Amino acid sequence: MKDSSEAYCLGIESTADDFGVGIVTLNGKILANASSDYVPEEGGIHPREAARHHAEVADTVLQEALTKAGIKPRDLTLIAFSQGPGLGPCLRTGATVARALAAYLNLPLVGVNHSIAHIEIGKLTTGAADPVTLYVSGGNTIVSAFDSGRYRVFGETLDIALGNCLDVFAREAGLKHKKGMPLGAALEKLAANGKQLIPMPYVVKGMDLSLSGLLTAATTLLRKGECKLEDLCYSLQEHAFSMVTEVTERALAHTEKREVLLTGGVAANKRLQSMLSTIAEEHGARFHVVPREFATDNGAMIAWTGVLAYKHGIVTPVEESFVKLRWRLDKVDVPWVK
Repeated sequence: MKDSSEAYCLGIESTADDFGVGIVTLNGKILANASSDYVPEEGGIHPREAARHHAEVADTVLQEALTKAGIKPRDLTLIAFSQGPGLGPCLRTGATVARALAAYLNLPLVGVNHSIAHIEIGKLTTGAADPVTLYVSGGNTIVSAFDSGRYRVFGETLDIALGNCLDVFAREAGLKHKKGMPLGAALEKLAANGKQLIPMPYVVKGMDLSLSGLLTAATTLLRKGECKLEDLCYSLQEHAFSMVTEVTERALAHTEKREVLLTGGVAANKRLQSMLSTIAEEHGARFHVVPREFATDNGAMIAWTGVLAYKHGIVTPVEESFVKLRWRLDKVDVPWVK
């Protein structure tokens, strides 16, 4: 193994609509984090169309990352890739690129759990050591904390993810995804001007939660046209965020951890940050939120988690590098966490 200051991991992220490439040194310095996102003309993500986008932009994004990092392919030490969970066609495209690079450069390959990568990039960029983590994105809503060799799930969505709930409503309301203003951000902007809290379903079952009823109620009210859009956005956010905050607070009280980490694409929402900051303060815990650049899916988080695994002797033989569409984070050993 090269000296850590001269050793580099290239990470490829392709679980959903983003194709990202990150380059990180083995001592945790992020040198590059390039990406290209697939934006459908209408509706949600079409997996095969997204995979086609990833294949078309792969070379460009790889070159951009290498240029930003100021290194050549021959300088790399290992290749990491998002092995799951995610959308099959998208995962397979990224895995194919990673296998080709590893084979051509004769480098070790490391398959990374996408959900764990969101936690690890949050810890790296904020300095959090042992937090209760709320991971919220378009595809996942999970409250977790480390215990006995693995990240354990203390609560999760029973149906749709929080990010998906907000995005579906935003599309139904006619909001558009723009560069620098994703659907969630557009909804957040409207919610900030909401004045009336409209009663909606609030479903927490034990330590888990359900968001589909909330989404149905919000879209039904929207179609009736009797409420201001700003009030609907505000009310949808308040109910959904209160639910995930309640579950996070319960996990914090149970584990008695001294830190709370917010990560994933929805982590950029200021209102959610405020609610979690409040419960952390009430329990004497420090609140951390992943920087916006690393909140959404990105290659740097895959590269860094690949580094952590590689340093502890974990590599993925090519014949075992098949993608895992439903790879739960609590099924993965994490020997780098003590």
